[in-house]
Order: sequence, then structure tokens, then C-alpha cells
Amino acid sequence: MALPAHVRIVEVGPRDGLQNEKTLVATADKIALVDRLSATGLRTIEATSFVSPKWVPQLADAAEVYAGIDRRPGVSYPVLVPNEQGYERARAVGAAEVAVFTAASEAFNRKNINASIDESIERFRPVLERAAADGVRVRGYVSTVLGCPYQGEVPVADVVRVARRLHALGCYEVSLGDTIGIGTPGKARAMLRAVADAVPVSALAVHFHDTYGQALANLLACLGEGVAVVDAAVSGTGGCPYARGASGNVATEDVVYMLQGLGIDTGVDLDALIDTGRWLAALLGRDSGSKVGRARSSA
Repeated sequence: MALPAHVRIVEVGPRDGLQNEKTLVATADKIALVDRLSATGLRTIEATSFVSPKWVPQLADAAEVYAGIDRRPGVSYPVLVPNEQGYERARAVGAAEVAVFTAASEAFNRKNINASIDESIERFRPVLERAAADGVRVRGYVSTVLGCPYQGEVPVADVVRVARRLHALGCYEVSLGDTIGIGTPGKARAMLRAVADAVPVSALAVHFHDTYGQALANLLACLGEGVAVVDAAVSGTGGCPYARGASGNVATEDVVYMLQGLGIDTGVDLDALIDTGRWLAALLGRDSGSKVGRARSSA
């Protein structure tokens, strides 16, 4: 299949990126991050997560962040919600799109959220029902699609089953995540093909971490199968606290650079994105996780 002419990037840095960063970021800086990302041309920016502050202290200020960002016309600012209580908190500050999450691995789900896959889905079933009534779009995440730090191999049939359920429950889009970054292009392609037999490829997105340096190769393999939505985090922030050696999400700068080189439109200003990545890395007190960002800095 030919590569898509346009790819929509879902920027997950302010949520999935920051939630696994050890350096606590001030509320004002989180707001500034989202606003800077909005100015780059990104059209979907996951702003924060309404999970319990007990479990994710970094995002304890979710309501303040969402209320403080400059929401630009034409830009979506989804937020993650784990259950109905999180949905209510998100709606109270005006969130118009939410995301729910589960895993393809039973072991990971039990370690991560102390629930089975079925139990996790029951927790957010009311979210989908209320969202449908409220006219709120819901995105679904399936993690550990190419491997789990606890059970190892994850059967593709389990990935297909969970993705199909999320789509059938009303998720307009299902993001397939290689949470610990162990996937390779052949396995990523095979997994995607299997899921696409159950869920339209137009309703699928991919989410790769770069632990083994395979994220861009995996993305390219999936783009060749018709996927046109990619998750990424500016400056390559994030990681998986449950997986030894797991690095962050694939860097948005690196994704945009690759797509531009392929002649694929993203609508994103790469220079502005690199500047934002540098700014964020300085804020976190470390080097950027983006190879493009580091190369441009040294140049």
C-alpha cells in the first residue's frame, strides 16, 4: 500500500511524556508547553490526565492546566480519564474529547491498574455512555501490543480482541501502543494487519516507544499498511516505569523530520517544534530525547 499523503500527529508529551518524568514541572510551565505546541501547527495535543494524584503526582494539577491553556480553533485537546470520576472532573473544566486506556496483557493491567482487562473496560464503560450522550469524542489506548514486561510475548489475538471491544464500545480511534519499545517492523506490521481485519485501519493509530531504537522503522512499516495517525512526544519524553531500560516515546521532532523527508504533509513547523523540544529539555534538566533536536543544536 502507498504511504499516506497526510499524517495526523497526536502529541502526547504533556500527558504521556510528563507523567513518567521524575522532574516535577510547574503548572505554568505545563500550560506554556501546551501553548507552544499549539503554535507549531499540531492539531491534536493530549493536554493532561485526570487520574488520581496519588498515582501520578506530576499531573495532580490537571484541572488548572486545562483551564489555563489557550485553546486554539481547529486544535483538539483530549485528556486521559481512567473512570467516571475522572470524566466528571474533565468535563467540569470543559474537556470536549477524552481518552480511555487498557492493555492487551492481563499481567500488565493487573500490575498497572490492579484490574483485569475486562474489569478495566467495565470501569470506563460509563464514560463511553456519558460521552455519547454529551457529544464528547472518546479515543482508546491499548498498551503492550508487542510485548509485556511481566508476561513477555502478548498474543496478537489478545490485541485484536481488546481493540475490537474498544471500537465497538464507541471509541472513534484506537491507538496501539508498544509500551516497552521492543517491537520490530515485521512484528509491528503483522500485529497491525491482524487488528485491521477487525477494526477499520482509518480508526487506528500507532504509538511506539524507542527503547531499542526501532520506533521510526516501526512507524514506517505501519504507514505502509495505511495508518495515518501517529502518537509522539516532543523531546522524546516519557518511558515506562514498569520496564527496565525503557526510554521515552518516539520524539515528535524525529517523526516530523522523517515524514517531511518522505514528502508526507503534517502541517507542523519543524523549527518551532525543535525550539519547543529544546525548551522542554532545559526545563527537565537533561538533553533532548530527539536525535533531530540534538543534531540541530550541535549544528
